[in-house]
Amino acid sequence: MAGEGLARSEDLNSCFEKLMMLAFGDGKRGGSEGGVKNGRTVIMASGVCSGWRDAICLGLTHLSLSWCKNSMNNLVLSLAPKFTKLQTLVLRQDKPQLEDHAVETIAGYCHDLQDLDLSKSFKLSDLSLYALAHGCPNLSKLNISGCTAFSDVGLEYLFEFCRKLKILNLCGCVKGATDRALQGIGRNCSQLQFLNLGWCENVGDVGVMSLAYGCPELRTVDLCGCASITDESVIALANRCPHLISLGLYYCRNITDRAMYSLVHNRVKNKLAMWESMKGRCDEEGLRSLNISQCTALTPPAVQALCDSFPALHTCSGRHSLVMSGCLHLTSVHCACAVQAHRPSFHFNVNGSPFVVAKYGLRAAGVRNAEHIITHHAALLDASMEDVMN
Repeated sequence: MAGEGLARSEDLNSCFEKLMMLAFGDGKRGGSEGGVKNGRTVIMASGVCSGWRDAICLGLTHLSLSWCKNSMNNLVLSLAPKFTKLQTLVLRQDKPQLEDHAVETIAGYCHDLQDLDLSKSFKLSDLSLYALAHGCPNLSKLNISGCTAFSDVGLEYLFEFCRKLKILNLCGCVKGATDRALQGIGRNCSQLQFLNLGWCENVGDVGVMSLAYGCPELRTVDLCGCASITDESVIALANRCPHLISLGLYYCRNITDRAMYSLVHNRVKNKLAMWESMKGRCDEEGLRSLNISQCTALTPPAVQALCDSFPALHTCSGRHSLVMSGCLHLTSVHCACAVQAHRPSFHFNVNGSPFVVAKYGLRAAGVRNAEHIITHHAALLDASMEDVMN
């Protein structure tokens, strides 16, 4: 009997050690969703005894309850007061479960929260936003996609307090994502790098321009389905957001060649400005993904100029980073991969280092260095821009 008791004790200790690795490990084993811990295992472990519960409650920083299909609201009300050290909390739902008092409880106890996923929380109102504004000011990543009840007033209030946001998903927030809300982001969230505004039909040029001027660190902006925006939005992003690498313009049918040439123009100007500081690394900056599907006002010359200026934009099979679905008139546009064998290039040296630069329509004769090429290209684009603007 004593031997059996000792064996059970050893098994229990071994189980506890494995659970601790799961709960507080490096996310490489046993976890899910990029290291976010499985809530079912944590809850089972915390119910074994008070010692286990206390150890887990004091150390757990990442938790996902997205597996809970029916009682997530009650579960959050029970767990939030215990897991006060949480930094990441995933509450993604297949059907709406969360209510405002659950989010208010989170905000009341989890003040270290940095990453919160409340996507598809259709029942939540502005009361949840007010609670998060006061209780979780350190949020850097927030996903409230599909939260259709939030208003622009509530979002504007949230942004006044949560100024550390870097990643924000407002996709489908048709009531809340307006120019007023975006102006609030522009005033307060200067560190923002990723913003999803997909299918937010109330977003217009005023809001996007406010974003561009207030959030110069933007790298990814999804404006798919924002049918009201015009060239002015793209021009503002091109002028003010030099680190932009991904732009979604699906079904933005007011976008014309003027927007495309503004991206090209600023690409060349940025290359020239960065030449001395970055040398051969300037290709690391610039668009890597662009969706202009259903943008039927665009013409092949403008889109081809864009594709030529951003080497990371591909139309070739398996690398579609320039998406043009529904634009049958743009079928002649191809990335460098498709025409590389037929496009002449030339070699030259800058400070003893070899470079290969595509012609971009320029003649090799008389070109002595890269600055000459880029300056000449910029002059040509300036002339093109003037023609388009006029």
